[in-house]
Amino acid sequence: MELRQAWVTWAQRILHTDLTVDQVVPSIGSKEIVAWLPIVFGLTKDSLVAIPELAYPTYAVGALMAHAKFVTYIDASQIPDNADLIWVNSPSNPTGEVLSVAQLQALVARGREISAPVVSDECYIELGWDVEPVSILDPRVCNGDLTGVLAVHSLSKRSNLAGYRSGAVLGDAKLISDIVSLRKHAGMLVSTPVQLATVAALSDDAHVQVQRERYAKRREILHAALLAAGFSIEHSQAGLYLWATNGTDCLATVNWFAENGILVAPGDFYGPAGAMYVRLALTATDERIASAAARLMA
Repeated sequence: MELRQAWVTWAQRILHTDLTVDQVVPSIGSKEIVAWLPIVFGLTKDSLVAIPELAYPTYAVGALMAHAKFVTYIDASQIPDNADLIWVNSPSNPTGEVLSVAQLQALVARGREISAPVVSDECYIELGWDVEPVSILDPRVCNGDLTGVLAVHSLSKRSNLAGYRSGAVLGDAKLISDIVSLRKHAGMLVSTPVQLATVAALSDDAHVQVQRERYAKRREILHAALLAAGFSIEHSQAGLYLWATNGTDCLATVNWFAENGILVAPGDFYGPAGAMYVRLALTATDERIASAAARLMA
């Protein structure tokens, strides 16, 4: 109860939404929920999951684990009538794109129109740079009605606690009840030490600001170096990544970076639309970021 209440209090402060403890279920990080939710919701080979065109691969893997099919979309109008689950990711991994209130409203409306749960992965929501990310649970998006709507959150990014595996799903009480009913029989319970660490982390915003400042400084350095090296950066309004292109195939670009001692991710790993992009992370140490930037500037 204490852990769920800590998430409720955090959501009120950060997401600007009022919840009860019945609208929260702690998770073993966010990847566990992303991977297993299609199975938890009873999807089968006849089911269809809608995921963003450029997306964290586990959305598709989770659908395949349930033997379901998946389809990609750019906006709400492209989500088919037979979709059984809609994934949203804002701020996005890999691009850092932040969806507007209007875009989120359209996705919620589409989900309700076709009776498909809309689940928003919002793990980077406290790391907005150029814009302030908005939760799908925000009353501006859903008018205070959380029916059919869930948000997934994690301590991995905002508190730098990736190894602790602590997250939560928040939203529609009926969907939360369905998740709890299955997960408790599957042994997906957060250990007591991690529960206590989570309560402490959610109760303190000071360390989050320290992390933000650290990432912001790295982002400024790497952003300038990429521009100097002839790259353009798209989206990247929030989160821990820069989505960059120099107009060439992503694998050739990966090789170019590797020749300069820099490891980046090929954009096509996140979907065919990323074939001309690479993703650079802000998670290396300050020293390594500075060293990589110096090589790029040279």
